[in-house]
Amino acid sequence: MLAAKLIAEGLGLGFLLYLICAIGIRNGAVGMVHLYDSKVQERVVKLGLTTMEEIRKRSVRFKGLCLPGYLIYVLLCVYAINGARGFWPGFWQAFVILSIMNLIDRFLIDDYWVGHTKAWIIPGTEDLRPYITEKDKQRKWIMGTVGMALIAAILSGAMTLILK
Repeated sequence: MLAAKLIAEGLGLGFLLYLICAIGIRNGAVGMVHLYDSKVQERVVKLGLTTMEEIRKRSVRFKGLCLPGYLIYVLLCVYAINGARGFWPGFWQAFVILSIMNLIDRFLIDDYWVGHTKAWIIPGTEDLRPYITEKDKQRKWIMGTVGMALIAAILSGAMTLILK
């Protein structure tokens, strides 16, 4: 029963990530260019499609609003809904939810949506494709896996101290 809840919660977090991306590119992929390689960002600025200041603002907004939102979602699921107490129950539940979101990001968003549809193409930058290179993918897999474990450990450790 708990496994099904965790899968549903991970899918929910992945859906939130999808929504953030969909909102970000609603007026074109330039809206999320802060997630692209610096060469793409420089080209977009050179083409006059945006400015470095606007890219910086979007990046700060993304990190400042979305990332804390994802963490709050995980904490609510693990501790308020699932009732986890102690480090290990909180850790593994948070890790499962975050890992499902990471898989959605890697396969559905990065590989399929960005890599195989036209939704993320920015006119004038096609020669810089793929936007997510093999090196980027390797880094994202490592950072995603290790990063999700680290985030789960930090959240669980903090909540263990708070809920004592």
